Amino acid sequence: MAKDKTVNVALIGQGFMGRTHSNAWGQVSKFFKPPLAPVMHTLFGQEEENPRAFADNWGWQRASTDWQATVKDPAVDLIDVATPNYMHAPVAKAAVAAGKHCSCEKPIAGTLAEAREMAEAAKKAGVKTFVWYNYRRCPAVALAHQLVRQGRIGQIRHVRASYLQDWAGPDVPLAWRFDKKLAGSGAHGDLNAHIVDMMRFVTGEEVTEICGAIAETFIKERNLMTGTVAGGIAAGLKGAAKKGKVTVDDAVLFLARFSGGAVASFEAARQATGNQNRNGFEINGTKGALKFDFERMNELNFYDATADRAVQGWTNIVCTHGADHPYVANWWPDAHIIGYEHGFVNEAFDILNVLAGQKPVVPIPDFADAYETQRVLEAALIAAEEKRWIKMADVK
Repeated sequence: MAKDKTVNVALIGQGFMGRTHSNAWGQVSKFFKPPLAPVMHTLFGQEEENPRAFADNWGWQRASTDWQATVKDPAVDLIDVATPNYMHAPVAKAAVAAGKHCSCEKPIAGTLAEAREMAEAAKKAGVKTFVWYNYRRCPAVALAHQLVRQGRIGQIRHVRASYLQDWAGPDVPLAWRFDKKLAGSGAHGDLNAHIVDMMRFVTGEEVTEICGAIAETFIKERNLMTGTVAGGIAAGLKGAAKKGKVTVDDAVLFLARFSGGAVASFEAARQATGNQNRNGFEINGTKGALKFDFERMNELNFYDATADRAVQGWTNIVCTHGADHPYVANWWPDAHIIGYEHGFVNEAFDILNVLAGQKPVVPIPDFADAYETQRVLEAALIAAEEKRWIKMADVK
């Protein structure tokens, strides 16, 4: 980091995630007072993506079509990887080899082997690493984490987590998210990754066993893609008449056990009609319970089983009170709600805290932490393919 307390950031990748990261780095110093100020130094994109136009629009000082040169640039302090999954490992490993700190989109990699290599490389290099599991930074989810740490729900018995979307209908062409070589997996790596990380974070426990799984691809072929995505996951995509094979899952469900004795269920789906972005969980403990639904992301539901039975019931907490709820003191007054992009700004703030040697508001996953989530994802795929229970100790 520079002596003037700035951090030069290089973003590798454009698209949907490039926009969210660009917004985060551009906004964080406007709403927070981070100990280090990010400088939006360089943006890398493919030549056909016109990175210069993207850089000008989002405030990056430089544009590049050579990620290797960008990673090695001595002026850059932090490499931020927001590419499709297949590029995570080569870019991240090159970054840490060059002595750069590195943040990376989730899942950490397309395969377990790549995730392991990234974690080992980062440990060897001694640099700081971060993974953008942004839902940890929702004030309601961060509050759930804190309530569990305080013992408010007692010993956890049941964990139910699901991430449901409905955008991947039959008319959506064969984008990179449907190609195993580029994505690693489908709804599993894209969505189950988030809820596995979130449940590890909120419960403070680890998955010890996968007790059966099912993976399904409902749409086996899709029209080949023409053109590029217009801002969203699949918005604006057009398909040619010729079809190609889908090589990833549309849905993955699995059961699990946690280290504290709880049993759990996880479900990820991209064709769950009626669910736009329903990322949620319910956790039942011996003293209480918690419920969260990202489609109502400013709210957390809490059940206090220690209250008098006559008044027990679900309490809906609007997590917008700055004096009591994580992060929101830097945003708006009570009930002036925040949205999806704010989780990324909150994470940018925590990254800057860690780079300055300070503590984040709530724990932030590094490559080693994200590797543990990747192990769970791998175990579930093995369980689905081999139709058997899998002990996590056997998945390394």
